[in-house]
Amino acid sequence: ESQRQAAVENVEFLKGELEDIPLPDASVDVIISNCVVNLSTDKDRALAEAFRVLKPGGRFAISDVLFQGDMSRVPKDLLDDPGAWSACISGALEERDFVERLGRAGFVDADVEVTNVYDGSAANNMCGAPPMPDGVRLVSGFVRATKPAGCCSGSSCCC
Repeated sequence: ESQRQAAVENVEFLKGELEDIPLPDASVDVIISNCVVNLSTDKDRALAEAFRVLKPGGRFAISDVLFQGDMSRVPKDLLDDPGAWSACISGALEERDFVERLGRAGFVDADVEVTNVYDGSAANNMCGAPPMPDGVRLVSGFVRATKPAGCCSGSSCCC
């Protein structure tokens, strides 16, 4: 229905889960999304799947919400709040943790470009998140990484 409404023929829509992408190994040039990794309950599996379906040299380019700083300072009630989970807040990773997970999945050149720092004010708030304590920030940004060009496909990567 989405394809028909958009009047596009060079697009295919598939239903799947981020942790089990219904595509063959090394079949995708670029992965884009808007705040979906935060919603995964198995982020390492989701990143491994993204790596699996990307062609060698393929790019991972998403927008997501991240924390910066000391995660132990984030209020526990915020991290346990189902509403904050669905708003991509409580499932957010700390920036360095996200970059490290991308590296463990096999990606290179992982980088985060911060596009907004949420300060909790009425004018700059992320879905009702309270202001963060000193030592931690809630940000949104572009998360980018690349599958090495010399990589094999599937789970037996030679990079």
